[in-house]
Amino acid sequence: MDQRAPAAPLTRPVPTDDAGIDTLVVGRRIRHLRTAQGMTLDELGAAVGRAASQISMLENGHREPKLSLLQQVANALGVPLAELLASEAPSRRAALEIQLERAQRGPLFSALELPTVKVGKSLPTDALETIVGLQAEIQRLLTENAATPEEARRANSELRAMMRARDNYFPELEAHARALLTAIDHPGGPLSQRATADLAAHLGFSLHYVHDLPHSTRSVTDLENGRIYLPHAVNSSSDPRSPLLQALASHVLGHTEPTGYGDFLHQRVESNYLAAALMLPEDGAVALLKEAKAERRLSVEDLRDAYAVPYETAAHRFTNLATRHLDIPVHFMKAHESGTLHKAYENDGVRFPSDPLGSIEGQPVCRHWTARVVFQIPDRFSPYYQYTDTSSGTYWCTSRVQASPDGEFSVSVGVPFAHVRWFLGRETTERAQSRCPDPDCCRRAPADLTQRWGTKSWPSARPHASMLAALPTGAFPGVDQTEVYTFLERHAPRA
Repeated sequence: MDQRAPAAPLTRPVPTDDAGIDTLVVGRRIRHLRTAQGMTLDELGAAVGRAASQISMLENGHREPKLSLLQQVANALGVPLAELLASEAPSRRAALEIQLERAQRGPLFSALELPTVKVGKSLPTDALETIVGLQAEIQRLLTENAATPEEARRANSELRAMMRARDNYFPELEAHARALLTAIDHPGGPLSQRATADLAAHLGFSLHYVHDLPHSTRSVTDLENGRIYLPHAVNSSSDPRSPLLQALASHVLGHTEPTGYGDFLHQRVESNYLAAALMLPEDGAVALLKEAKAERRLSVEDLRDAYAVPYETAAHRFTNLATRHLDIPVHFMKAHESGTLHKAYENDGVRFPSDPLGSIEGQPVCRHWTARVVFQIPDRFSPYYQYTDTSSGTYWCTSRVQASPDGEFSVSVGVPFAHVRWFLGRETTERAQSRCPDPDCCRRAPADLTQRWGTKSWPSARPHASMLAALPTGAFPGVDQTEVYTFLERHAPRA
């Protein structure tokens, strides 16, 4: 029965290509070497066939250089390429400049709406040290005073950064899915419920559908007796295969009791990913998507229909495959009807709303974004498409609304304008402009309404349990262990 394999850790890989270059450090190293040799920007630019303004942008870390350009710069400066790519700053002053540049580009400065400081020779070193020191102290106090909800948000932010670094593609999990499907002689295409049951039997489990499954669980696995308990009633808003496949995925990947919230999130990402890879096998899904791209008719709906999965599952799976196999950067959003962001992913440069710690969960989504506008569309059968002009560029999105026990959610997939030519719905005339995080975009009430009601109203906010504890006690957040153990004792086979 025990066919588990050690789970490959979801860690950020060591960068091996242009995207892994630390532009700020490289830029400061180039400036340091250039000035040490008495070269001007014009002279270095002429040596590599670039304008002085381009060299300036390179030194200030405002552009990601190709390795070919860096090799030319290294030759012009008479140093090996490794000298430019070294990870340490060339001087104490340069290290401080880099720290300040990073801080000013981070979510804390953005949330505080502070004016940026020009980091140049005219900025005294003592002033630079003071600014950097104050920024570090603010960050320390935020971390020190962070309660349990902030721990969860920080773990989410770290996980999202790791997923972005890997383009949300995990070849080791794809390999697991391929091996499992081969073991049950799956011919390709959609995974039927019968094939899902065959997979459980192959791994040594019997399935038991019960009426009294603990309310805080989607499934319960009895490892001692090789049983998986599932709800008897089928929820119309979810796929009945998902909880079983996620339970099997956790077993196959060798998941053990989480050591913390970050570990819990990693395990959830792994089990969700493997379940989706089983329902939409990589080889067939990629072939379908490549054909659709060649014909300029990419559509999440078509992927959903081809594999008979919920729209959200198809949208998630599209993000797994789009960048690795189609060379398309992408973003995904799930937003509640109240306007708050539930979960999201991006590797295309879109700026999600965030708090000073960089967390996006629970943040208000701009009213003009597709993920919010779609709730106002009466047609819930057809997909909704929209272009949105934002501070980080123009993005095209397709979005749908789906119901759940917790209310309605919109699920959106989007790409930068340069990549919309591959998608159905690109001809839409719907367009909006978002100036968020500028408060005047949509967060601040219109002046006339504020004047009319500002001092004459008092709304009573709907409280959420998460205000008191985002992380319920126990190894598995939100799961009542006593209820689970009592359930297992009640259903365990008797000798």
